[in-house]
Amino acid sequence: MKKSLKIGGVLLALFLLGFIYFRFFFVFGHGVEAGTLNYFTKKGYIFKTHEGRIVQRGYRGKDGSLESNEFRFSVSNEGIVDQLEQSSGKEVQLRYKEYFATVPWRGASKYVVYEVMSVAEGKDDEGVPLE
Repeated sequence: MKKSLKIGGVLLALFLLGFIYFRFFFVFGHGVEAGTLNYFTKKGYIFKTHEGRIVQRGYRGKDGSLESNEFRFSVSNEGIVDQLEQSSGKEVQLRYKEYFATVPWRGASKYVVYEVMSVAEGKDDEGVPLE
């Protein structure tokens, strides 16, 4: 009986560890997003994390409605933080990792940027670079 409980406890612990790993630390996907850096800020109650948003040209309809394309992301690398803090209003191209869920110390978004691929001057609605 005791042996069965120990085996059951070990199996339960392994299941919980596997669940936690896949839910919070497994990289589900990665990709690249580009757009105008709308804002980049540091916020949080206990864990101060860097959060940002890029706005992409065009519109995406959900259920017949129009809204701007936005990509909300978090950043944990200080080198990237420095680059993005000086890129507000500019066109940026970001490489990110996507997780299933967030953890407080990583950021408020399940998308975590790990590389800034390019930064260029912003463009107007016709795609002409701003001066």
